[in-house]
Amino acid sequence: MNSTLILRVAVAIILLTHSVFGIFDNGINDFGNLYLNQIGFAPFGVFLAWSIKLSHIVAAVLLLINKYINFAAIVTILVLIMGIILVHFQEGWFVVGGGRNGMEYNFLLICVLLAIMFPKGFFKGSEALRD
Repeated sequence: MNSTLILRVAVAIILLTHSVFGIFDNGINDFGNLYLNQIGFAPFGVFLAWSIKLSHIVAAVLLLINKYINFAAIVTILVLIMGIILVHFQEGWFVVGGGRNGMEYNFLLICVLLAIMFPKGFFKGSEALRD
């Protein structure tokens, strides 16, 4: 069993739930039309919104089947970073509690994806960092 299984399943569930519900409640189209188009991505806002959500679904499947992990993680990290830049940074750090809609959740997902990509750490060959 792979040491990243629990993290991969957890991130896959998050990506799927974040994407699939938007398909059925018109959230993806609203995000494209009412947000992305309004901040300068018109007329491509809906296309970008669907591309983002479909990338989440593909990444979730890849994480679950443990294939092309680095590709899935890198694409998702880029989407999360853009989410921080465009949406969450202006709201601050906290998702709830000390604020609302902040960047802490994206930050955590980025860290988890990096841990999945590098299960032995960034410097697995370095003697100085070994226990």
